[in-house]
Amino acid sequence: MAVKEKDVTKNGGRAISNIEYVGMSLIALSLIILFIKPEIIGGSFDAMLKKAVGPVVNVYLTGTLGTAVILSVMTGRILERLGFTDALVRIFTPLAKLMKITPLIVVPAIYNILGDINASGRITGPSLKKAGATKDEQKIAVATMFQSQQSFSTFMLGLVAFASVGIWAFPIVIIGILLPVIIVPFLLSKTIYRDVKYKDISEMPSFTPSTPMFATLINGAREGAELMFLLLIPAVVVVFAIIGLLEYIGIWAPIESAMSAFLSALSIDPATGMQSILVAPTLAMNTLVETIGTMPTRFAIGSFILAASGLPLQIPFAQIPAVWSQSSDLTGSEAMQAALVGLTIRVLSAFALAWILTPMV
Repeated sequence: MAVKEKDVTKNGGRAISNIEYVGMSLIALSLIILFIKPEIIGGSFDAMLKKAVGPVVNVYLTGTLGTAVILSVMTGRILERLGFTDALVRIFTPLAKLMKITPLIVVPAIYNILGDINASGRITGPSLKKAGATKDEQKIAVATMFQSQQSFSTFMLGLVAFASVGIWAFPIVIIGILLPVIIVPFLLSKTIYRDVKYKDISEMPSFTPSTPMFATLINGAREGAELMFLLLIPAVVVVFAIIGLLEYIGIWAPIESAMSAFLSALSIDPATGMQSILVAPTLAMNTLVETIGTMPTRFAIGSFILAASGLPLQIPFAQIPAVWSQSSDLTGSEAMQAALVGLTIRVLSAFALAWILTPMV
């Protein structure tokens, strides 16, 4: 009763909340704009529409990227069905014993190579809890997961880009994707997250589904379509619409210039780098396929390694906290902090590996 009385004014109505004041301010502002310069409202919407419709229609729907996403996810699920993920886990388990950490720590990152970063958390988070992994070990698992791409389509398109200009992809994949899965847990267990110890996992969970092969093909293609229509295209619309609005207002140019300068300093192609950070690494790698011939090899490698991470930003700030707070012992803020640690390591490693790998390819 006391709570209700606080929300009631003297005349018996509900008290005005802060958000209602915001809403009334927006109504007043809209009326003023309609009276003084009504074309601003229509112009801003038109700018957002024109900026977003290009990549959605020309790249995803009528271009090759939409089909590439579906085929890539289907390919990843076929490899998973053929035991590829379990084989990787078996290879990395002895290495985890040498590092004196729970072998399951590397499983989310390995599963992430072929699967999806959200599915990786939903599937491997409960396994970590069941194995008695400490909070620090679970944080290491999240940070390590950011050392590999969040969609197999990103990996496949990157290989297509390298093949188109004759870049040898083998050292890039081994050193840029697989090696960090080993090194990052070891470094974190000795520095930031030191509450770790080796546990003999007698019942290692299997990640090879028992689905019939034909059903795997169909389900993989359907999963690829869901990824494109329910995640990638909405993300593209949101980000490009915001960019279009900022361009219309006139403040996007300095933001873009600052981001481009920062990425260039890190040996990352600015165009694909911003797409990885803001939109989707899959879109970035599709762009790399078209533009790789116009940039230095070092920039192409840096762009690929950055894309092979837990980007775009909505993943560490929204998706990881939501998934891991439900499937592990971590809170949302703890999962986010671990994700940002992993992302920071990935950005710095993209810079370093771009210089290290260029002479090898």
